[in-house]
Amino acid sequence: MSRYELTYIIDTTLEETARKELIEKVSALIAANGGEVEKVDETWGKRRLAYAIDHKNEGYYVLVTMNAPGEAISELERNLRINDSILRYLTVKLVEKQSKVKPKPVRQAPAEAAPAAETAPEAPAEAEPAGETAPEAPAQAE
Repeated sequence: MSRYELTYIIDTTLEETARKELIEKVSALIAANGGEVEKVDETWGKRRLAYAIDHKNEGYYVLVTMNAPGEAISELERNLRINDSILRYLTVKLVEKQSKVKPKPVRQAPAEAAPAAETAPEAPAEAEPAGETAPEAPAQAE
């Protein structure tokens, strides 16, 4: 069984008791198909939608975290698609992040290169010859 998150939006014209029954029905549907509901989160509640869905501007958001086989997800989505009270839904498979990257070993500078840089002769600073100067720009007549 894999871990999933299901977010669905319920029509706000539904009464509170009917909305609670619908949430229980979805949870029961998950359990009936071999899944296990971990958490039902209704804290998002009633929100304004980003765009109108079926001429409705508000929806009631519900987030469900569950463990279920893949067949249960397809059956659940089929039932959500049929239900007219559910405006939209989204099921996402949660994947445990496993890092296969090994940390890089600490590289140390070679011991011989450091003294060679210290004993290298310094290049003489470039100086202009005493007699030469840069040519001046011609004076402009006013």
